[in-house]
Amino acid sequence: MSYIPSPEQALELVKKYNEEPFHIQHAETVSKVLGWFAAKYDPERVEYWKTVGMLHDIDFERYPEQHCVKAVELLRENDVDEGVIHSVVSHGYGLCADVEPTEQMEKVLFAVDELTGLIGAAALMRPTGMEGLGAKSVMKKFKSKGFAAGCSREVIQQGADMLGMELTQLIELTLEAMNS
Repeated sequence: MSYIPSPEQALELVKKYNEEPFHIQHAETVSKVLGWFAAKYDPERVEYWKTVGMLHDIDFERYPEQHCVKAVELLRENDVDEGVIHSVVSHGYGLCADVEPTEQMEKVLFAVDELTGLIGAAALMRPTGMEGLGAKSVMKKFKSKGFAAGCSREVIQQGADMLGMELTQLIELTLEAMNS
């Protein structure tokens, strides 16, 4: 019998397969950002959005070469709902999965996963961290190909396009979410 884990249960699952503090922190960040977007777009399902955000990289630390493929296996072994699995896998669309993001939440996850990494890296470069970090500064970092090179600009732009947003708007909203 499958179930939809709470965000807290999802965190325990993430910790079962991830030990690196960075990966756990990334899961928590994406979960909180998705929760913030859910409050705007889908207030009845905030917990669901947070759960998907928490679980999205469950397999990445142990199985980076099988990312999104191994997630299906791990989540099914833990009796996680197929809808959650679909949403988790959709964030790898065109990269490591062929599951297209169709729901608003899936599109937000696709868009903000890489973007939270870029924003986090930009914050690390500042003495005040996230405080006072604006979209203009993030856009400068976005345009600098050598900065946080592991964060795919193409994926971030594709996510903004999926959401029908200008890139600057997506950055502003994600900054707001990360600061909340």
